[in-house]
Amino acid sequence: MQQMHDAVIVGGGPAGASCALWLARLGLSPLLVEAGPRLGGLANDNPFADDWIAVLPGVTGQQVAANIDTSVRAAGVPLRLETRVTGVLPCKGGIQATLTGLDGSQTQVRGRTLVIASGVRAKGLPDHPPGATWPGVLIGPGSPIVAQDYSGLSVAVLGGGDNAFENYVYVRNRGARAVHLYARSVRAQQQWVTRAGREGVRIGPYQVDPVRRSVDGQPYDLILVFYGWEPQAAFADGLRLARDDRGYIRTDVATAETSVPDIYAVGEVAHRMHPCVVTSLADGVVAAKAIQRRWERAGE
Repeated sequence: MQQMHDAVIVGGGPAGASCALWLARLGLSPLLVEAGPRLGGLANDNPFADDWIAVLPGVTGQQVAANIDTSVRAAGVPLRLETRVTGVLPCKGGIQATLTGLDGSQTQVRGRTLVIASGVRAKGLPDHPPGATWPGVLIGPGSPIVAQDYSGLSVAVLGGGDNAFENYVYVRNRGARAVHLYARSVRAQQQWVTRAGREGVRIGPYQVDPVRRSVDGQPYDLILVFYGWEPQAAFADGLRLARDDRGYIRTDVATAETSVPDIYAVGEVAHRMHPCVVTSLADGVVAAKAIQRRWERAGE
């Protein structure tokens, strides 16, 4: 007979990993499914020191991700890495999830509850297919931005948020021949706006041609796109969960439960709290404790 897990958790970033660890430590049986080759989520792509975590001064995002992986394995959580959840259906006593491996092979697993912790992905250029790529156009922050050699290049940075302004300052200090920031509006914190200054910053409408690698007709060697994030949980579309106007899953603030009983959403896919490692970790705890209380009540 197919094993019934107490929770099938989709996504091994800080929120999903935290939920899995807590459930395991509480004596329940989670299964953690991660599409990538390792746990830690977006932190794996952050080589910078994350000085916002009070208990880990000077530790980089990649070290945070490695610590998450170590902690989850120490708790004995069953893992399915490099495995995508490609469908979820209600079944007797819970849910059945279809898992698809890198080779396309599929298996089914069952859980009394489902925890969606699949996070977000960087938004691409509007009016183009999701995931579309072009030579010399880099989308979203992370290691590829840091690994790039900017010496003598002309660079356009697109976006009006913190990431755009921060990376504009970063590229400007890495030997680029010319750097321009294009922002239709400014959403960045004042500290980044101040550090960026006014020279090279262009506020207002603009047009991007990724094929010709140009902005408003001006060609660039590189275009860096920082248009923010969007939730990625298409595998759960059939569950018809309530979502907000941006596609984030709506949840109960006290339990992280969605509009469908026994289905939870944590971390950035639910946009429940200010998105960062610490709040995502806390979100996983909220869901784990809610699931524990759910089964304690059922056994009374």
